[in-house]
Amino acid sequence: MTRYTLIVLLCTLALVGCSTNEEAAIENERKISKEAEKSLSFLFSFPSSTLDPHHDWMGVRAGIAETLVKINEDLEIEPWLAKSYEQIDDTTWEFTIHDHVTFHDGTKVDGEAVKASFERLLEVNDSVNSMLKIESIEAEGQTVTFQTEETFPAFLSELVHTNATIVKVDTDDMTEQPIATGPFKVKSFTPESKVELERYEEYWDGAANLDKVNITFNSDANVRALSLQSNEVDIAYHLPPEALEPIESSDDLRVESVPSLRAHFVLYNQSKPLLQDQNVRKALDLITNRPVMVDEIMSGHATAATGPFNPDFAFASQNDPEEYDPEQAKELLDDAGFEMNENGILEKDGEPLSLTIATYQGRPELPLMAQYLQAEASSIGIQLDIVTIENIDSYLFEQQDEWDLVTYSNLTAPRGDGGYFLNVAYLPDGSLNPGQIDITELNELTEQINQTIDQEKRDDLQQQAVEIIQKEVPQSFILHPHIIVGVNERVTNWEPGSEEYYLITNEMDVEE
Repeated sequence: MTRYTLIVLLCTLALVGCSTNEEAAIENERKISKEAEKSLSFLFSFPSSTLDPHHDWMGVRAGIAETLVKINEDLEIEPWLAKSYEQIDDTTWEFTIHDHVTFHDGTKVDGEAVKASFERLLEVNDSVNSMLKIESIEAEGQTVTFQTEETFPAFLSELVHTNATIVKVDTDDMTEQPIATGPFKVKSFTPESKVELERYEEYWDGAANLDKVNITFNSDANVRALSLQSNEVDIAYHLPPEALEPIESSDDLRVESVPSLRAHFVLYNQSKPLLQDQNVRKALDLITNRPVMVDEIMSGHATAATGPFNPDFAFASQNDPEEYDPEQAKELLDDAGFEMNENGILEKDGEPLSLTIATYQGRPELPLMAQYLQAEASSIGIQLDIVTIENIDSYLFEQQDEWDLVTYSNLTAPRGDGGYFLNVAYLPDGSLNPGQIDITELNELTEQINQTIDQEKRDDLQQQAVEIIQKEVPQSFILHPHIIVGVNERVTNWEPGSEEYYLITNEMDVEE
């Protein structure tokens, strides 16, 4: 071998070695990058059949879509996609959109895009269209201006609605792959089964800490709890109190429990003569032992109710919960003319105080509350017969002559204002008034609230409305159930909110 040939051979071997080392370095870099990828699995209770944000709540919940304003952890409304807003007059609202917001395809979000999104919303969602009362929309630059049909002080809070999201309207598949503005975009969606999300790198409020999020659905609460315990998921939402012990005793898991914006209560059917008597309603209220129900039925994961609204709201009652007092209940029934018959049942004019209480399994604690009330009522001479109904809402409206009271549950201030519930649950034509509540003083006050713009005055008027409700007792508000969530300790920068809207955020993270 000549010296020249040897030199060429050595150079060739060196180049091969460099190439091999370079390929190994690239492969190692890819491996490290893959290992560093952060993902989270989230198991939710209610499945979604569509991801269209104008029809389903999962758009906001999954961090795909956003609204102009949101409700914060202090249960106050604050700007979100809008950097500012102003009420120009009784019917005119102006919003200025952040200048650097883009859709997931990189398109800039300006006033025209917001206008187009709202026009689609009003066209495809009749319920939201009716709720928002928008007469016209104008756009210029980053500004969008709404004109409402009438004075509508609650317009701002109604924009918190999870369907009032901003989406790109000319999207190929809004049902399965909406294009919106959130920190995550849709990678894939299997209706009623799972959603796969990936980080949107150009998110306007700072790219997410997580690379991927997988959301799955299962309506069985016990399955959700077991999935968390077996490390199949990082977060299991809506867990029952009875499933918490193994989670609370684990070093690797924790339980998050926060008061919800929901109220569990007894609704009285005031089309029934017996329940038109305020003394009867008040007596039933007095045998409702709220602290015991919180401890024994909810295992402490609830807050005793003082009225319809979560006590953290500025417009909620500042009073303590009504005390359990069966002796006073007996006195009220005696004042109403009831006497104990030979069977141990109270009666008046020969008619026994026998009532039917309806309940439903959709919220498992409600039948337990009905059973508790049945026992307490029996102890003072009231007969309560329990009926369990599958489709409770249609039953309450369509078969009003068959029930006297019902254990029920509603979101009472889902968007941070009490006006919604006062209108739908108490006005005679309210969509959530199967009990046929009709209190003149409350009706007049609600109409006044509907015309009041100043927030402090609204809060004061809503508190006055709660005082009337407490005095008249059209319902007995029992407790505000907590949102109970099981979380793996690897999850950081995350806790559930009372509003149940903003589940997947850009700030949440995991520790590997």
